[in-house]
Amino acid sequence: MAAFLLIAHAPLASSLQQVAAHVYPECASRLRAVDVPAGASLETAEVAARAAVTDLGDQEVLILADVFGATPCNAALRVADGVRTRVVAGVNVPMLWRALCYGDEPLDRLVTRAVDGATQGVLQVSSPRRLNQSPLPTSHDHLHHHDQ
Repeated sequence: MAAFLLIAHAPLASSLQQVAAHVYPECASRLRAVDVPAGASLETAEVAARAAVTDLGDQEVLILADVFGATPCNAALRVADGVRTRVVAGVNVPMLWRALCYGDEPLDRLVTRAVDGATQGVLQVSSPRRLNQSPLPTSHDHLHHHDQ
């Protein structure tokens, strides 16, 4: 079973960890968070990430980073060996939940599941109003009129 490291600009990693615990409380022992403060050096972030991965033991680790090319992701890439530790950037809640849900799958498959969860979880859920149209009325006053 895989373990997970969230690494992101502070306070995103800790916030995502709390969201994960809300839905998957049984995964708390397999999940660590590293919040990288503003102005932290790459070396400092790397040390924190390495310590978190070490704390997870001998399990395979999927590291979920916030932004490719930013300090948290760069630190994760220095820690990951590409075999037992892999990195996926662009973490969001659907990615995290999907990864936790399938944490018993092999790491290669888990990476695919995480990426699929992220992309499938991004949806436009409202449609734009047509130009030159007023919004639909939100009041239901006509239902409350009494005969006069």
